[in-house]
Amino acid sequence: MDDAERRVWSRLPDGTRSALAGLSPADLRTLLLAVARDRAAAVRPADLVRRWRTDRFTRPAAADPRALAAVEARLWELLPAEFAGVDLSPVAPLGTCSVVTPMSQNRIVTTFRATEVLSDPTNALAIEAAVRRREQPADGTVHLAACHRVLRAQDFGPTWSAHFRLFTLVSSARDTGSGCTEARLLTLHLAYWRTVLATLLPPSAAARVRLTVLDSPVVGERIADTVRPTLGPSGVPLVDEPERRRGRGYYVDAALRITAGEAALGDGGFTDWTARMTSDAKERCLTSCLATEKIAALAEGRGPAAP
Repeated sequence: MDDAERRVWSRLPDGTRSALAGLSPADLRTLLLAVARDRAAAVRPADLVRRWRTDRFTRPAAADPRALAAVEARLWELLPAEFAGVDLSPVAPLGTCSVVTPMSQNRIVTTFRATEVLSDPTNALAIEAAVRRREQPADGTVHLAACHRVLRAQDFGPTWSAHFRLFTLVSSARDTGSGCTEARLLTLHLAYWRTVLATLLPPSAAARVRLTVLDSPVVGERIADTVRPTLGPSGVPLVDEPERRRGRGYYVDAALRITAGEAALGDGGFTDWTARMTSDAKERCLTSCLATEKIAALAEGRGPAAP
């Protein structure tokens, strides 16, 4: 318990915490909705304007929606036919991120109805992939794509938005041994992102796709003898980044990072999410994403926008 929690609980009567913990989910939701209703009743129209102007959660994005829509339409046009598009809900089940990753629930905007505001489409798509994989034969494969505005609770700083749009890919398939499944999924994702970068960004943007082998020498071997030869040497450079530390413990086997110069545009890697959701340790899951507002800014020659 942190200092803020201690301060709040100390102001409440003894036994409040255990009483609330003992409520059923439905009763707790009823209580919280009643509190929200009472607080909303005290809000004045002027308060709405003030919050709209000052609350980082409610401020509109700085991106031009027409330019953003054009970039995202092009991303969908370039998407390989293997990928099924998914229009995600604005909310996901409570714990969508924190249950399968080291992410703290404090970084997620949680609702009163056992849901959370979508903070990462890859996690939500992984749940959908797990559902679809359960309906397939063991040798099936699921490829999903989504484009969604996400909201994150952590404070990125005064010049950064709490919400931004991500174009996301998630693929899940059963391991066939020797890193072959990982190589197949990785080749598909990398080929797509290299095409996107080559199509939308000028050469002066210095776009790169960076690869890091984490804890799987076999996957490293398949990257060298299968992935790289299949993709070929021309086009957006595929750069090894063995010194990467961010994402270790979040991703397994291998991770990727998409950059333009020094700016980070996207991220991804293998996870164990669908393996855990399907209770099948042989299931392999690759996720990757790109911040579309940053791509739109670079495509217009304005440099990458802050997320």
